[in-house]
Amino acid sequence: MSTSTNPQNIPEVFSDFQPIVKVASPGRINLIGEHTDYNNGFVMPTAIDKKIYLEFKENETDSTCRVYSATYNAYLEFDLHHLSISDKSWENYILGVANEINLLGKKLKGFDCIIKSDLSTGAGISSSAALECGFAAGLNALFDLGLSKLEITQLSQRAEHNFVGNKCGIMDQYASVMSKQDHIILLDCESLHAEYIPADFKSCKLLLLNTNVSHNLADSEYNTRRQECEAAVDIIQKQYPEVKSLRDVNLDMLEEFKEQLQGKQYQRSRYVIEENNRVMKATTAIKAGELSEFGDLMYGSHDGLQHNYEVSCPELDFLVEFSRPKEYIYGSRMMGGGFGGCTINLIEADKIEEYIAETAEAYFKKFDIKLDTIAVSPSEGTIVEKL
Repeated sequence: MSTSTNPQNIPEVFSDFQPIVKVASPGRINLIGEHTDYNNGFVMPTAIDKKIYLEFKENETDSTCRVYSATYNAYLEFDLHHLSISDKSWENYILGVANEINLLGKKLKGFDCIIKSDLSTGAGISSSAALECGFAAGLNALFDLGLSKLEITQLSQRAEHNFVGNKCGIMDQYASVMSKQDHIILLDCESLHAEYIPADFKSCKLLLLNTNVSHNLADSEYNTRRQECEAAVDIIQKQYPEVKSLRDVNLDMLEEFKEQLQGKQYQRSRYVIEENNRVMKATTAIKAGELSEFGDLMYGSHDGLQHNYEVSCPELDFLVEFSRPKEYIYGSRMMGGGFGGCTINLIEADKIEEYIAETAEAYFKKFDIKLDTIAVSPSEGTIVEKL
């Protein structure tokens, strides 16, 4: 059984902590391809230069594990032989990873871990995947488990499914672990084939604008969207048995079933098919250095997310609309699960400060909410150091 204790009762072992494994586990951005990963489609993510840092050491017990989050002054203690889902969300990312490693038959022993983070939670930059993957990578190194990077990616995804209850796709974990410095990934979420594309944005940079809102719909609606897509596939499959996911459906095929699809199933499916097409066009554009074309596809992605997939919110829509008239912004879209979090903007680097000031003022005037900004660069995936 896992237990949380009052932060004032943190064991003294953490006051003189001497780690033997250090991990830097990055968050991620996704340039285009939202909600396509769990439909076996295409995405274009990369890790970023904002990370969660984890330090590990064995503690000479058989199964007692102690984890301290220095960032949030929170403490978790649990027994490897008695793992169960916690009522505290952040704990389940850790407990879930330990559980998945146990299920693989890998031998863990007692350990201590300190976690520090410069990733904003709720911003849609996947602090959860960074925590899962960093934790798994650290235990892999600490106990010489022999897990490959892909195995770490996949067990971390299963941890989120089974302990957190979020039926996420593979994108977040894959990007956090597998990214390469100064590259973006074209990831096929069906085959897991990855093409690494140089992140050459010329005179532009990527800027995240954090709405600082997180609407309560986010978690429940995420799983609902997945169910709607899978229900559409079930209907199409009866006539086209080769269809295993929306990845296998084109727009002409979808039109055949427009009358049979119920509720929002047609809209959801149309968005996913169109978004997969946008990702492929975006790949061509970025390779050719066509930033205007790439930006138009970003705007198209947001429009689909807003109107067909219906996972945006007024704050995100405001920021995207505010960017459209600006000639120095090539593209903008909501990023992540939706209902809050960030927009991602492709912007001329020398205009960033000016735009931040103007946008923050307008956003505060509209919503009475402070806007946070995060400039990010494509970065290396999980880095593990054994001391």
